[in-house]
Amino acid sequence: MTAINYRLPQKRALLTELPGPKSRALAERRRASVAAGVGSSVPVYTADADGGVIVDVDGNSLIDLGSGIAVTNVGASDPAVVEAVREQAGHFTHTCFMITPYEGYVRVAEELAALTPGDHDKRTVLFNSGAEAVENAIKVARLATGRMAVVAFDHAYHGRTNLTMALTAKSMPYKLNFGPFAPEVYRMPMSYPYRDAQVTGEQAARRAIGQIEKQVGADSLAAIIIEPIQGEGGFIVPATGFLPTLAAWARENGVVFIADEVQTGFARTGAWFACEDEQIVPDIITMAKGIAGGLPLSAITGRAELLDKVHAGGLGGTYGGNPIACAAALAAIDTIRELDLPARARQIGDLVLPRLRRLAEEVPAIGDVRGRGAMIAMEFVKPGTDEPDPELTKAVAARALEQGVILLTCGTYGNVVRLLPPLVIGDELLDEALSVLEEAVRASA
Repeated sequence: MTAINYRLPQKRALLTELPGPKSRALAERRRASVAAGVGSSVPVYTADADGGVIVDVDGNSLIDLGSGIAVTNVGASDPAVVEAVREQAGHFTHTCFMITPYEGYVRVAEELAALTPGDHDKRTVLFNSGAEAVENAIKVARLATGRMAVVAFDHAYHGRTNLTMALTAKSMPYKLNFGPFAPEVYRMPMSYPYRDAQVTGEQAARRAIGQIEKQVGADSLAAIIIEPIQGEGGFIVPATGFLPTLAAWARENGVVFIADEVQTGFARTGAWFACEDEQIVPDIITMAKGIAGGLPLSAITGRAELLDKVHAGGLGGTYGGNPIACAAALAAIDTIRELDLPARARQIGDLVLPRLRRLAEEVPAIGDVRGRGAMIAMEFVKPGTDEPDPELTKAVAARALEQGVILLTCGTYGNVVRLLPPLVIGDELLDEALSVLEEAVRASA
């Protein structure tokens, strides 16, 4: 990775307890003004962020292993993104691409056509969030095929809108009491190597395909949507062969294969997109999070013959492809290229995975260590079993935070600690964060 000149000192420094007095005061103001349904996993309030650190309002400098849930891959204040935003805002902040269009939107579409897998003719539409991208990918698939059914998978997470909640597997907190949900969504078994170790990827795919054929029918199925590595479900990496077998069956049966790369995209797993690992070429790919260095932007890119079937005006939205977000995306893509962040993600994986696997040999409560690139997880279980241990997981994250390291948890069972460091984090800071994590695991377990 090219050397980076950071704006903030890349060090952990605790000046107060966490949360500090200013964060606690903000929390009081929040309780009086922000809806209780909006949760925050870390009780400190951000004042500044750069590289691998977040500085809170009390002056504490914390090591960031969350990246705003895989958003700030290029850092939370990448100079190129900051300058691009400043430059674009000085000209215009909005006109609506559906009214008076602009070049930035077109340039982002051109970049995504070049970056996404496959050399076929492609078209792109820009939106604001991952859920919007997923909804519109399903809209395209249904219109293009004339079919209505959609298949998603166990442990999937696709968003918080009505349709994407239907696609999402986990009830609490995402779905509980928010129904009824959109119809014609069917859930199939996922390949989960830790919990079905004797099942190969191809066997797991055939199991799912058999259920699809019996319960849905290929002739009724518009799309299969899947995260190449599941995110909120627990960073589940399917066994080799699972995705190619599903994709081949979809192609043979005229089913649109949608890769949801909202969390895995933009260098996170060591390639621009996770589906490249097994040479998967999706019919449609959904993107968001790391696309624009922290600005709200999402996209679907897919086969021209699919997207161009939609009538004029059928896709879009007032803010979709906002000019400032497009400028940020172009700058973030340039930074990923310039710093070769796919290679950096692989390097992070090479540093972290062996270390956590050595820790797992020492700590029986670590049932599994998995991941790819800079998308890494530990699954905690009751020792000697595969019973999930969400309380231990919470304790590990809480103890790490006490020592100034931000960790995220996830998983259908709430028993997974996930590591999503900014790809621009330095080795020394990453090493320090891992030492804190190791201590937190030993002490909590």
